[in-house]
Amino acid sequence: MVTQRGISYPRNQFYSRNRNSSFLSVVLYVMLLFVLSIIIFMIYSKDLLEEDEQIVPLLRVEKSKSVQQQDDLLWEAPRNHRLRPCSKPTSKYKATSAGNHYITVKSNGGLNQMRTGIADMVAVAHIMNATLVIPQLDKRSFWQDTSTFSDVFDELHFINTLQQDVMIVKELPKELESIPRARKHFTSWSGVSYYEEMRQLWKDYQIIHVAKSDSRLANNDLPLDIQRLRCRALYHALHFAPSIESLGKKLVERLRFRAKRYIALHLRYEKDMLSFTGCTYGLTDAESKELRVMRENMSHWKIKNINSTEQRIGGFCPLTPKEVGIFLQALGYPPSTLIYIAAGEIYGGDTHLSELKSLFPNIVFKEMLATQEELKTFSNHASRSAALDYIVSIESDVFIPSHSGNMARTVEGHRRYIGHQKTITPDRKGLVELFDKLEDGKLGVLSLSRLVKKLHQNRYGAPRKRGGAPPGIRGRARLRLEESFYQNPFPECICKSEDAAR
Repeated sequence: MVTQRGISYPRNQFYSRNRNSSFLSVVLYVMLLFVLSIIIFMIYSKDLLEEDEQIVPLLRVEKSKSVQQQDDLLWEAPRNHRLRPCSKPTSKYKATSAGNHYITVKSNGGLNQMRTGIADMVAVAHIMNATLVIPQLDKRSFWQDTSTFSDVFDELHFINTLQQDVMIVKELPKELESIPRARKHFTSWSGVSYYEEMRQLWKDYQIIHVAKSDSRLANNDLPLDIQRLRCRALYHALHFAPSIESLGKKLVERLRFRAKRYIALHLRYEKDMLSFTGCTYGLTDAESKELRVMRENMSHWKIKNINSTEQRIGGFCPLTPKEVGIFLQALGYPPSTLIYIAAGEIYGGDTHLSELKSLFPNIVFKEMLATQEELKTFSNHASRSAALDYIVSIESDVFIPSHSGNMARTVEGHRRYIGHQKTITPDRKGLVELFDKLEDGKLGVLSLSRLVKKLHQNRYGAPRKRGGAPPGIRGRARLRLEESFYQNPFPECICKSEDAAR
């Protein structure tokens, strides 16, 4: 269409051009916003990454610290409050004048029963002003060990260490071997006054023969110097023979080569212990019968009929290998923990031990650490073999006994004496109750761990005074039930004064 003003465009074409221009502007605007968003995001993300790089290592460090702290709690010894061994005599102490009176001794029992008995007899010889003849070791016990004193102990060191306390000779003078002697069963857990009365025997005899050495002295109410003499005798004088000490140290070194730290487990799951206590939980009918027959045939074991269930519920049975495994797991020890079994032959062998190995496969015996040649002089000699276990147990990071026998008590006392090294004494009665609930499905694994740790929070070997008899016990029975002096020689042989340390 032509007009006087010039060319005229259609109306719809004009509107189309305007719409295209607006659409292009919107697209450009959106693209600009998108680019700006990416730039802002990259800048912000960089800051976040830098913060994460700072936060993640902190988290890792905190987590590492937490794991390390938990690990330390499992292994570290309890605080000893600057306590030190103190076995030196006081200024009032007087050495024996020895005279021409002699005491001969026939030690009885296993290694540690004999060791504590010998320490007692050193003190008795001092009280009675007598010369002590080197004791004879028990050759008629369950183990039938023919070892002599010098086979097990460093005889010369024993004599020399105690020369300021009591005269000790290797044997009686020849001229006295055939003369009559008084044969005595000294009353168990006796005090100083009892042995002062026994001096009356010197009027008629030059030699007193003591038929048994175990538990001849009371645990408490003895003069301080007598108690310290017992500690000098046991911890300083009664060293093992050099050959035993040497191999014992090698075993410790080989354990340290395998792992930084190890547990010494006194697994008292041996035939004689199970038979004596009448504990048959977890055993087959044939095994239970074998133990009962053994108990009936042992003439000096007075109790023949024992209710195994009542024994276990009362906490009088050693923990089974399976129960020990559950116990260690509940305390928090990892499966990789190195465990040295300080014990004789485990009853039932791998059949019962496998239940512990399934939880803690890193288990070793002395036979796995030493060669057959090194163990040649130890075979068929239970006392010498037990001495190796004793050395490894004393040097361990943690010591755990499955039953409170002579070795368990003596090792605990020695570890207390040298600095309250960590010793975990299982509350067997409390544990049995928890184990049964776990087996019945009434208790979960996490709850078990919490309860086990709570049950043993005061059973790690921390310093404490020696316990007396349970309340309500009267007469001489209370003396037998007092905590053993050799299980806890505090306070007489452990004190804060560094000047008193020996």
